[in-house]
Amino acid sequence: MRWWDIAPVMELELRLFPEDAWSTGMYWSELAETHPGGTRHYTVATNADGAIVGYAGLMAIAGEGDVQTIAVDERHQGAGLGAALLTDLIREAARRGCAELLLEVRVDNPRAQQLYERFGFQPVGIRRGYYQPANVDALVMRLDHPSTDPKDLKDTRHG
Repeated sequence: MRWWDIAPVMELELRLFPEDAWSTGMYWSELAETHPGGTRHYTVATNADGAIVGYAGLMAIAGEGDVQTIAVDERHQGAGLGAALLTDLIREAARRGCAELLLEVRVDNPRAQQLYERFGFQPVGIRRGYYQPANVDALVMRLDHPSTDPKDLKDTRHG
């Protein structure tokens, strides 16, 4: 993801997360840390026409990784794009030497929870009222020892 991707990412962000969307400024701040040696990694997925249909971000500091965001255009959900974006974040966390990778997911989003479980993430706690202003709880999930090995990244749904 680059600065010129922020506007189309924001269009998708506001459509997918109308209650708790990130601001443009938040994306600018995140991208400011994507330089070599920085603490962030952001990627976008595009369709055949070059339009952004998904994006994901990782923070990696001192051996710990955190999935900052992951989103897929609703018209492209169910086609493996979320799995591809998550695979990219897991590989990057491993490349950066993270011993664990954490994320928060809305408790009312079972589809996303199932994706994370297929990649080996395990529930480790609840953050009450994490998503505001809707006051929705977040399920905290953790993947120990992220790997760059393709066999370790297998989406178990496919074998």
